[in-house]
Amino acid sequence: MDSRPSPDTKAEMTTPEFGRFYLPGPTEVHPDVLAAMIRPMIPHRGQDMVELMQGFEAPLRRIWCTERRVFIGTCSATGFMEMAVRCGVKQRALSLVGGAFGERFAAIVASAGRDVVRLEVAKGRTVEPDMLRDALKRTHVDAVTLVHSETSTGALAPLGELASVVHEFDNVLLLVDAVTSVGGIPVETDAWKLDFTLTGSQKAMALPPGLAMAVASARMLEIAKGIPERGAYLDVLAFDRAAANYQPTNTPALPLLYALAAQLARIDATGGPEARWRRHEEMRRVVEAWVKGRGGELGFSFLPPDGRRSWTVSCLNVPDGANGRDLARDMKQRGWTIGSGYGDLKRSTIRIGHMGDHTPEGLRELLATLEEVAR
Repeated sequence: MDSRPSPDTKAEMTTPEFGRFYLPGPTEVHPDVLAAMIRPMIPHRGQDMVELMQGFEAPLRRIWCTERRVFIGTCSATGFMEMAVRCGVKQRALSLVGGAFGERFAAIVASAGRDVVRLEVAKGRTVEPDMLRDALKRTHVDAVTLVHSETSTGALAPLGELASVVHEFDNVLLLVDAVTSVGGIPVETDAWKLDFTLTGSQKAMALPPGLAMAVASARMLEIAKGIPERGAYLDVLAFDRAAANYQPTNTPALPLLYALAAQLARIDATGGPEARWRRHEEMRRVVEAWVKGRGGELGFSFLPPDGRRSWTVSCLNVPDGANGRDLARDMKQRGWTIGSGYGDLKRSTIRIGHMGDHTPEGLRELLATLEEVAR
C-alpha cells in the first residue's frame, strides 16, 4: 500500500497557516484573492477588458482619495518611480532621503541623467516642513521626490505638511512614493495636490507582486509633454490616454488584474478604505502599547520617534546583545515571518509588516511569540 501523502494532504502539511506572514513586503495574500487568479484569459483589447478596467475606477479612486484616473501597469513600483522621474523632472530634483527607499528615488533621478540634490536626515527621522522650505529657497529644482512611509525605517513623513511647503514654490512638482501607505494609510491625493503618487500591489493592498499603480496631476501631464526623452513603456502620457479608454498600455498581467478585482470587492465588503485605514492605525497602536509595556521591559524600542511612525510597518531596535537576523530566524522556526532590519540596520533592528489583511488580534499573537523568543 502506498503510504505517501496525497497531493492534497501534502499541500496541507506544507502550506503555512494564513495570518502569520508579517514581512514588510511582499505581504500575505488572502486565499480568495489567490484563487481569483486562475480565471481563463481574455483578449486584452476586447470588451471584456474594458469592463474589467471600468470596474476598477470607482473603488481605486476611493482608496486614492481622488477624482483623477488611477493608472495600472505591469511592473514593480520601482518602474513607476522611474516614470515619475522621466516624465516629471526636466533637469534637477530635490530628493528627501531618510532611508533606503528615499535613496532609491534619488538614485533613479541620477540614473535618468537628471541632477539630484539630496536632503538627508538620520535613519528613522523624517524631513520636516521648515527643513524642506529652507532647501527649496537655496536650490532651484523641477521636482521634489519623497517617500511617505519609509519601509526600511518605519518612519512616516508628514506628507500633507510637506506638500503645502512645495506648493509655496511655483512650478515644482511633488513626486511621492506611497508604496507602504496607499491602502493602509490615508493619502489625500487631491486635497494635498500631489502631482504623482505611486504604489505597488504587494504592500498594503495585499496583492501578489507585479502591479504598480499611480495618479498624476494635470500639471504633471502638462510638464511631461515638454520632456521628449520620457521613454516608451513608462510614458505617463501613454498611460493617461489608455486609462481614458479603459485600456492597458501594453499586454497586461491578466491574473494580477483578476486578483485586483477580487481584492477591491473584499475591501468594499469589509467597510471600504475607511475601515481599512482604521484597522491599520489600530495595529500601529498595538505595537506602540507593546513597546511601552512588555516589549520595552525586554529592551525593544521604536526607531522612529512618536508621531512619525508608519501605520503599516514597525521598525524596532532590538535589545542590547540581540541580533535582528537571529530574532527573525527564531520567529520563522515558530511559524511566524517578520523582517530583520534593512541594509546597515539588519542586525540592530527588526521590521514587522502589519499591513494588508492582517488584524490587531493576529498582531498581538505575533508579539506574544516575539516575547517568548526574546526571553
